[in-house]
Amino acid sequence: MTTTSSTPAYTAPAAARIGHVHLKVADLDRAIAFYHGILGFAVMQRYGTQAAFLSAGGYHHHIGLNTWESKGGTPPAPGHTGLYHTAFLYPSRKDLAQVLKRLVEAGWPLEGASDHGVSEAIYLRDPDGNGVELYRDRDEADWPRRPDGELAMVTERLDLRALLAEAD
Repeated sequence: MTTTSSTPAYTAPAAARIGHVHLKVADLDRAIAFYHGILGFAVMQRYGTQAAFLSAGGYHHHIGLNTWESKGGTPPAPGHTGLYHTAFLYPSRKDLAQVLKRLVEAGWPLEGASDHGVSEAIYLRDPDGNGVELYRDRDEADWPRRPDGELAMVTERLDLRALLAEAD
């Protein structure tokens, strides 16, 4: 459905949030080892060998993992539609630095790291090839803006060594 000029626009409430992401994975234990063992999300519940629900801070779940339609499957080929990445917002630069340290210690490969002016982000893939962004927002007062007030986001190099130095 498209919105036309005669249809009043709907604006989502400012308090609306992404509640959770549910991913199809090929190997549940391998996915748990990544999301729990490296990224540190707590396993809240398992449904046998087919599904698990993980969270931060005791929430019922931020991440659902299942093999219902994907056990032993392969990632979609490049050039196909699907999820680009799931983004996990960390509350501070130090928290982002600590998860970066865990990734480095685990030898997990990174695909990129960017300073977007509004945020700092690290990009990688999970064991099933799903894109993952780990990021922290800057204070809104520090966001770059054009003279008319519109956001002026950028994609610049994020200094990972400087970020990593904040992990201790």
